[in-house]
Amino acid sequence: MSEDPRFYLDKADPASWKALNGLSRQVADSLAEAGLSRVVAELINVRVSQLNGCGFCLDMHVKLARRAGVTDRQLAVLTAWEETELFDDVECAGLTVAEIAAELPDQVTRRSRLEAAREVLTDAQFSAVQWAAITIGAFNRLSILSEYPVQERALDRKKKAEARHD
Repeated sequence: MSEDPRFYLDKADPASWKALNGLSRQVADSLAEAGLSRVVAELINVRVSQLNGCGFCLDMHVKLARRAGVTDRQLAVLTAWEETELFDDVECAGLTVAEIAAELPDQVTRRSRLEAAREVLTDAQFSAVQWAAITIGAFNRLSILSEYPVQERALDRKKKAEARHD
């Protein structure tokens, strides 16, 4: 038995990890084929990770969201996205689906909110955003159960050191 109390599911079953990564690649292709941007994909990844409390995935996907073009302002208000005018109709529909997939509310609420999202999205987009939310949810659970740590990066250490010298 290892001295590390964490049990890394991806390392314990590499074939399942490979399959989950394959699903992730297919979902990325489906999002692109449906005409959805990386911005929409990363907004979904960040929002589901917020709701599931996955620090490891948040750390990764906030960085990827910025690279995709999500603004710092959008990221700052993402937990209250419905109270802003910073997201377009497709992004709002994607975020609605993301929240439904993560929270699984009662059937009446679920149907009502998903119906509103379907008015904005094509069938291919509606399918793709659901798969995106489901997939990041699986990664969240794997990371949380494996207790993957959010570690300081070399660039973060460099910035801290520079700030101390100023």
